[in-house]
Amino acid sequence: MIRTIGRYALLTTLALVLSGCITQNEQQPAPVDQVGGTQPAQPQQPLPTVPSVPEIPEQPGPVVHQDENGQPVPRERHFDWNGAVQPMVSKMLQANGVTAGSILLVDNVNNRTNGSINTSEATDVVRNALANNGTFTLVTAQQLSMAKQQLGLSAQDSLGSRSKAIGIARNVGAQYVLYSNATGSVSSPTLQMQLMLVQTGEIIWSGKGSVAQQ
Repeated sequence: MIRTIGRYALLTTLALVLSGCITQNEQQPAPVDQVGGTQPAQPQQPLPTVPSVPEIPEQPGPVVHQDENGQPVPRERHFDWNGAVQPMVSKMLQANGVTAGSILLVDNVNNRTNGSINTSEATDVVRNALANNGTFTLVTAQQLSMAKQQLGLSAQDSLGSRSKAIGIARNVGAQYVLYSNATGSVSSPTLQMQLMLVQTGEIIWSGKGSVAQQ
C-alpha cells in the first residue's frame, strides 16, 4: 500500500514539473529592442518596381556641307533682289536731271551688311533691270572689266567708294554712275542706290528698299 502511494506521488511530481516547463516555454517574452520596448513585427515590404524607360529613336542631326578640306561651308543665302530693284529703277529713270541717251556705269553692289552675302546676284539683277531701258546706254561688262584691270582690280571687285566709281566712269566715258550698297542685317538687308553725275559727283537721285530672303 505504501509503495502504491509512493509511485503515485512520484508520477504526480513528474507531471507538475513537465507542466511547468511547458508553461514557461509558452510564456517567453517577445524580443526587446535596444530602447527597451517591444520590437513590433515588421511587415513584409513589397519589392520596388522599376518603371521601364521607352527607347527614343535616334534623330538625324543637321546636314552640314563640307568643302574638300572637311571644313563646314556656310549656308548660302538667296534673296529676292528683283523685288527691291525694279521699283527703284523705275523711279530713277524718271528722276530730274537725267538726260536721255547718256552713258551709265553700273558699279558692282557693295556688301555693307554684318555678314557674308553674295552681291553678284544683286549686280546682275540691277543690270538686267536697266537693259533696254530707253534712257541710258550701259557700259558693258567687258568695258568695265578692262577698266578695273587698269586699276589693278579683278572683274568681280567692287570699286568700294564713290570717288573710285566716278574715276573709273570717267575712264570709260560715262556721264552717270550708279553706286549701290547692301546694308543692315545679313538676314534681311536693305539695298541702297545712288545715281551720280560723273562730272560733278552730285547725287541727283537716291533710293532704298528692303530685300526679302528666299
